[in-house]
Amino acid sequence: MASSRRFKLLFYSLGIFVCYFHFGMLQEKITRGQYGDEKSSEKFTYMFTLVFFQCLINYLFAKTSLLTIMKQGEDTTPKTYYALSALTYLLAMVCSNMALQFVSYPTQVIGKAGKPIPVMILGVLLGNKVYPIRKYLFVFLIVIGVALFMYKDVNPLKKHSEGQTGFGELLLLLSLTMDGLTSAVQERMRSEHNPKSGHMMLNMNGWSVMFSGIVILVSGELVEFIQFLQRYPFTIWHITTFSIAGAFGQYFIFLTVAEFGPLPCSIITTTRKFFTVLGSILIFGNSLTSRQWLGTFIVFSGLFLDAMYGKDKSPRKDVTK
Repeated sequence: MASSRRFKLLFYSLGIFVCYFHFGMLQEKITRGQYGDEKSSEKFTYMFTLVFFQCLINYLFAKTSLLTIMKQGEDTTPKTYYALSALTYLLAMVCSNMALQFVSYPTQVIGKAGKPIPVMILGVLLGNKVYPIRKYLFVFLIVIGVALFMYKDVNPLKKHSEGQTGFGELLLLLSLTMDGLTSAVQERMRSEHNPKSGHMMLNMNGWSVMFSGIVILVSGELVEFIQFLQRYPFTIWHITTFSIAGAFGQYFIFLTVAEFGPLPCSIITTTRKFFTVLGSILIFGNSLTSRQWLGTFIVFSGLFLDAMYGKDKSPRKDVTK
């Protein structure tokens, strides 16, 4: 039984890594690529619409799966749980993207690498979770290693051109808080109603489509996005394959959350960034600095220690009592 669960977790982890590696490459191609010629080049700026279509594909993927291969029965989880978790997820993304207007990219990456910390803290405060002290230390070790690896040295001459860093860090703090709230709500759902992965994926994305749809309609971004596609129709294929990769990746994420909880999922998705960057460096033949090698060692040390000694053997509290 234990070996079967370990194999499942490994399989879900590989699914997340492979899908989101492809997802990340397409995301950079879409959002950072130059469109048009040199004289009239433009960038893709329709982030809410991109999230809308991504969530829509995820919703259709989950709906189809529930009707065919994943018949998971009735879901008793209140809609308010799904609505709240979808809202906090969107707010986390908005705050994280807005922070880049005020802080450097390395600062944003380091801030978001600390996601397992609010997951555990808010999991304890709102989800009545209990973790051993050693697990806090192992997860913090992983976060430090990922941060060391992904951090880039800042040019001192550009320090004064990065804007109001205080407000940017506040946005990152809000983003991390929203991440923690999302995980806490998901943990409460697991404790009280034990929703299946298909139901979680369906309802989370359904509410996200509703919220993001309201934004792009009210702001007029949808009309501008359609005009953009008319100018560059090849982008339709990129967005479609990007959304499909994200749908399969999120499918594996919800399987992990539903069966193992949000903390292991948070660890997997955090280290997934590390392996994506590492794979990119190896593919393009770039060398690692000594600091990046140190980060590699710390991350793998933290993962090994957590796998060997970080398991919580105490019974989980029953929040329904």
